[in-house]
Amino acid sequence: MTTATVTRITPVDRARSPIPFGRLVRTELRKLTDTRAGRWLLLTLVAATPIVAAVMVGTMSAKDLNYAKFVDFTSTPEKLLLPILGILTMTSEWSQRTGLTTFVLEPKRGRVLTAKVVAALALGAGLTALMLLTSVAGNLLGIWLRGGHGSWAFAGQVSGEVTLVLISWLLLGMALGMALLVTAAAILVAFVVPNMFSAFFGSGSKDKTAWFDLNQAQSPLYSHDITGKDWIQLLTASALWIGVPMVLGVMRVRRTEVK
Repeated sequence: MTTATVTRITPVDRARSPIPFGRLVRTELRKLTDTRAGRWLLLTLVAATPIVAAVMVGTMSAKDLNYAKFVDFTSTPEKLLLPILGILTMTSEWSQRTGLTTFVLEPKRGRVLTAKVVAALALGAGLTALMLLTSVAGNLLGIWLRGGHGSWAFAGQVSGEVTLVLISWLLLGMALGMALLVTAAAILVAFVVPNMFSAFFGSGSKDKTAWFDLNQAQSPLYSHDITGKDWIQLLTASALWIGVPMVLGVMRVRRTEVK
């Protein structure tokens, strides 16, 4: 006589054992590198920075070769492309139609959004660190190969301020991606609207336009002479361009039906 053993299989209770947050972050990082768009975007960002530095070493006059100049120039590709990284991070569930799978496995959409923000910021921080290291190497090569000026004046301030600019544009991309949920529309708004806004209102008084023009508010960070009032204007403009779309985007993602 044999006795059959019956094993009862019970479904996982997501409320008691949610997916670890670290796994969600790793999943979002993998999503950014698995697609052709994400992969080519990251490769472009990684390749563009040393190319810009090499061109500077080869073409600029020796007296202009210093750390601050390298940071200003090598950060340009990241300022242009990091918003796209933020947009792709937030629109992937909707443009690639993976939202149903994602939100079934993790019904709490707030955790998914938080994981996306952490993943994008981690990539942004890594790319920014690469840019700063490339600027250091470019300045040293300028001294060695061209007899460049090689000044390290205000190196810490320059690095911190440019990093703040790059992270703010990454956040802008994420905010617009959440608010619009369509990659092409978010990219168009990210590049066209702020520049058109600056073109229309940039001719006015800086004291007035810097309160609501993000480009104008960030200009003291590039000239490295930001004051207390400038910081308040920067916070105000950032709240308008980044904070408001992000709040609206979070509300929309949490409420939009996944089809």
